[in-house]
Amino acid sequence: MPTILLVEDDRTLREVVALNLERQGFTVHQVADGEAALVAARQHPPDLIILDVMLPKLDGLSLCRIIRAESDVPIILLTARTGEVDKIVGLESGADDYVTKPFSIGELSARIRAVLRRAKAQTATSHVLQAGPLRLDLLRWEATHAGRPLSLSPREFRLLAEFMRHPNVVLSRDLLLERVWGPYYVGDVRTVDVHVRWLRQKIEEDPSNPRWIQTVRGVGYRFSLSEEP
Repeated sequence: MPTILLVEDDRTLREVVALNLERQGFTVHQVADGEAALVAARQHPPDLIILDVMLPKLDGLSLCRIIRAESDVPIILLTARTGEVDKIVGLESGADDYVTKPFSIGELSARIRAVLRRAKAQTATSHVLQAGPLRLDLLRWEATHAGRPLSLSPREFRLLAEFMRHPNVVLSRDLLLERVWGPYYVGDVRTVDVHVRWLRQKIEEDPSNPRWIQTVRGVGYRFSLSEEP
């Protein structure tokens, strides 16, 4: 059965949830604060994370952003906040689902199984990204253009993968910096422009007039599929 990392500072709630999930066959690892959760998620990657928003040491939304920058592990947020804005913020932080307190174990269990089913379905195909002649194999860490290998640095590979995951969507420099370089990167945002320039030189027929990675002035970049034959 799947392994769940349960991050909740309320000891009573945490133990009740863990006990009930274990009775359903899940393996549950419990931690009480955000810093411990980050260590646990890195050392023993779980199949799913249940994450309280209000946590000591490192809050749940910040933790969610860090984990999402490093992993595609499914994340369900727990919170007492019921407003629509709060839900949007949680989902934009990288969560897959959002459960408000108080909740029933039955509801949480159903959400867990639904999120795991979606993750399993995505895993079967999501390790390969294809756009025209460009192909990325995320498991083998291979990039090709029209069948010819591309020599990409790790940062260039992750940047291209981020573009190909979100075709025709404008991605800001700040967002790319957070997702590719990590939320605690302290360098200049212009490093994104430098890497985009290097990437264009490797995948564009005419880097000065790019077909794939297009600049959106004042915002960022868009990976365009509109000109595909």
